[in-house]
Amino acid sequence: MNQFFKILLDFWRTYLVHIVDIVVVAFLVYKVLSILKGTRTENILRGIIILLAVTLISRFLGLKVLFWILKGFWVAGIVALVIVFQPELRFLLSQIGKGKVSRFFLKRGYSFIDEIIDALIELKNKGHGALIVFEFEIGLRNYIDTGIRLNSEISKELLVSIFTPPSPLHDGAVIIRGEKIISASCILPLSNEPGAVELLGTRHRAAIGITEVSDCLSIVLSEETGAISIARSGKLKKNLSPEEIKKVLYQLYNERVEKKVGFEQV
Repeated sequence: MNQFFKILLDFWRTYLVHIVDIVVVAFLVYKVLSILKGTRTENILRGIIILLAVTLISRFLGLKVLFWILKGFWVAGIVALVIVFQPELRFLLSQIGKGKVSRFFLKRGYSFIDEIIDALIELKNKGHGALIVFEFEIGLRNYIDTGIRLNSEISKELLVSIFTPPSPLHDGAVIIRGEKIISASCILPLSNEPGAVELLGTRHRAAIGITEVSDCLSIVLSEETGAISIARSGKLKKNLSPEEIKKVLYQLYNERVEKKVGFEQV
């Protein structure tokens, strides 16, 4: 057994470590470039790469004066670049922090869920209603296209403004895909279940109806009573507290990140 591990270790040191090293560096360079693509830093990075290439070529060709000038630039330039590009560096680090690797090592804090909960609380206090739908595996494009496309980051302020009358978007549903508001003022199918038709209003029937035709989850805030309810698989659970809603959403998104199948019925 010891001989096997010795052979494996030698193989790692001789071959595999170099392959892994190259792959990791290539992946990191690719990710950095993809994150910075479309920003002003992209052009500056190209300039730095060109200067680096010229520096290496001047050393290889023996151009001593040019190499001396460029070497001096790199000594002082690195510090200057760090100072000048502090915003870009912060942006780069924040994007890395949002990635799947960080989610693997760190428990993800879904700040957008807090925004949703805060919006529901504020709307409830103001006596307004709301209907929020979370798209999962079965796409909701047919219903997304009935509303106004937003493709916006989720924020409490945006949700409150959407559902506060006389906003032209307040009557329909907001559809969320992943961590973004895809569309607002969406028209949803109404549930035709006898119990829903007799006892519930249009907003609640829509909250149930959309879950009868897809695997989505919907949250509905009653304008009349201020009660918050969740609909899933054609079933409605009423009068949930903001903390209960938050717990359900955290559980659901954690399961999706971990690629687990199924959902614990609420």
